Amino acid sequence: MELFDYSFFASAIRMLSPILLAALGGALCSRVGIFNVGLEGLILAGAFSAIVGNYFSGSVLVAVLIGAAGSVLVSLLFGVVTIKFKANPIVAGIAINFLVLGLTTFGLRAVFDVKGAFYDKNMEGLPKLNLPVIEGIPIIGKLVSGHSPIVYIAFLAAILLYIFFYRTVIGFRVLAVGKNEAAAKSLGLKVTALQYGAIIGCGILCGLAGAQLSLGQVTMFSEGMTAGRGFIALVAMMLGQSHPFGIVGSSLLFGLMDALSIRLQGFSMPTQYTAMLPYVITIIAMFFLKNRGADSQTSGQQSSR
Repeated sequence: MELFDYSFFASAIRMLSPILLAALGGALCSRVGIFNVGLEGLILAGAFSAIVGNYFSGSVLVAVLIGAAGSVLVSLLFGVVTIKFKANPIVAGIAINFLVLGLTTFGLRAVFDVKGAFYDKNMEGLPKLNLPVIEGIPIIGKLVSGHSPIVYIAFLAAILLYIFFYRTVIGFRVLAVGKNEAAAKSLGLKVTALQYGAIIGCGILCGLAGAQLSLGQVTMFSEGMTAGRGFIALVAMMLGQSHPFGIVGSSLLFGLMDALSIRLQGFSMPTQYTAMLPYVITIIAMFFLKNRGADSQTSGQQSSR
């Protein structure tokens, strides 16, 4: 078995999609001056809600919608706490992560009467889309075709978010709120509405990320199955400077490392070491590029005061 082949890069594309979607959601919050560290909990809420929706409805589409809705509800809770009650967003985000971890563990027992994980062989996961024209292109076809719809939605979301930020009036208003909230209010911008809108958008994107985890990569739910992807998405957002295309690049790096960690297990390397690879890369990336991420967040926080 080769270390790097078509299946390796195709796997990397598939694995980067939850990170990319969550990082884009984090960028939306960052652009309105809210540093959302609750991405982990939002993804987990989306993953659990999607499994529940799939189990009771039997429809993958309904499951994805319910997954997005579940994440939005948790996201709105975070929004109310941070916007209305002026709580520290970092503390609130950490609380959201623990809250959802506990709720999903309880939900497994209350809804499915199981502990640890839930799997039903009768449930269908997200379909794989074979793109007719692209599929026949050498090299590119094997990499691009055959993924779930959410994988393509992730890249489309990055393009649409770029257009939204830099080509629309509302997008410029969002950027203005993040640059200087006080100045935005003085200009008559509806800052609170824009912040809630960004938080809802973040919830939708994280819900899709969760649905990809529980219905796209596998068709099951296990306790804490996000395994730190929300925090990796947070790092990807910071390294990408909250720019959609920068986030795509940083998410690709972590997707490659995630795929590499799984591939190395096939070469008889201990699982304990291979599982650490994405997180080691995260720490290294934060160390070498800490000034970029820290400066962007610090400037945003200072300007919003």
